[in-house]
Amino acid sequence: MSNLLLIGRVLGGHGVKGEVRIHSFTDDPMALAGYRHLKTADGAPALTVLSARLQKGGLVARCKGIETRDQADALKGLTLHIDRADLPEPDEDEFYLADLVGLSAASADGEPLGTVKSVQNFGAGDILEIAPPLGGPTWYLPFTRDCVPEVLIAQGRIVVVMPDEIEIEGDLD
Repeated sequence: MSNLLLIGRVLGGHGVKGEVRIHSFTDDPMALAGYRHLKTADGAPALTVLSARLQKGGLVARCKGIETRDQADALKGLTLHIDRADLPEPDEDEFYLADLVGLSAASADGEPLGTVKSVQNFGAGDILEIAPPLGGPTWYLPFTRDCVPEVLIAQGRIVVVMPDEIEIEGDLD
């Protein structure tokens, strides 16, 4: 499992002096600038943010080694990541969505339902992609208090209440 977390994407250049437009996936877009040393999806150095300012739809940043509009435009589509270890530890009873990946999913009575493969958000809220215990197609579960009443990070599991709308193909055990 990768310890890299996706936090932004380069949209292209801004102006003629090599500023870079970045779409931030963080709650506070300026938080992305606070990490300074951003990485590519494979962990290689991507950008070092020297300064940034908010602009509609994200950030405009000055980055080390990017001096022209052409250099900035060449970065369009680059995904920006940080190490999970660079995040501050969450408060008690809090967690990062990335911490859910790899947790086992079980019903309230302990029936295994699978493992959290990923956390997605297609615009209507966070959903968990669950891989069944014996393989087969993954399935999605809304990440709401009704469907996931307990997140037990220390125990490595979540408790799931299956909504009536979800039917899982095949046997789970």
